[in-house]
Amino acid sequence: MEIEERSTAARIRDAAIECFGTEGIAGTTARKVAALSGVSPGSVINHFGSMDGLRQACDRHVLAVTRDRKQQAMAAGPNFDILDAIRAAGNPHLLGYLAAVLTDDAPAVAELVDAMVADAEIYLAQGVDSGMLKATADPHGRAVILVLWNLGLLVMHHHLNRLLGADLTNPDFGTSPEIANYLTPIMELYGDGVFTADFIQNARAAMATLAERPNLRDSNETRGTPI
Repeated sequence: MEIEERSTAARIRDAAIECFGTEGIAGTTARKVAALSGVSPGSVINHFGSMDGLRQACDRHVLAVTRDRKQQAMAAGPNFDILDAIRAAGNPHLLGYLAAVLTDDAPAVAELVDAMVADAEIYLAQGVDSGMLKATADPHGRAVILVLWNLGLLVMHHHLNRLLGADLTNPDFGTSPEIANYLTPIMELYGDGVFTADFIQNARAAMATLAERPNLRDSNETRGTPI
């Protein structure tokens, strides 16, 4: 009986992830989730207590799946097969769920983002150890920027699809040729970088100066000079 209950709860949770992704937060109801998962609306509430409880369960699941995928990728090192990982990604509605909930201005979203950043610090460090990633002087800062960049792409997924023909929320995205429209510039930016070595050297020197003299931005030396 216990195994059956866990299976039912997982089915409801997965249906909720899909429903949140397609209907949005306001459009997702216990009745819609119940219809999609093949249970009664009362069963949804019985398993999760409320719709807020169901959403918290969805958040925890998305975090766990993302953490597991990233840790496996980082442990693989430079020989990581990105296409194979995409094909084996599992629930195809996770990105659609994130795209929907990230636009909600609620404490739960801040908690979700904070948890994703904390996880990122761990698996990015694993990537450095395995030889996949370069080391950084600011692991926390890099984790914050990378997480927010990627989540920002999800929030703006309609424009990404319009401009590059790559729909991150498409359940078949991982097996579609359109994925190359997304991965090619991503690999160039993350792999080769954007700035020249000379520019980076000068920028680091400027940042070091700013760190030593925090009031420099208010002085005549830099007024009108963008950084």
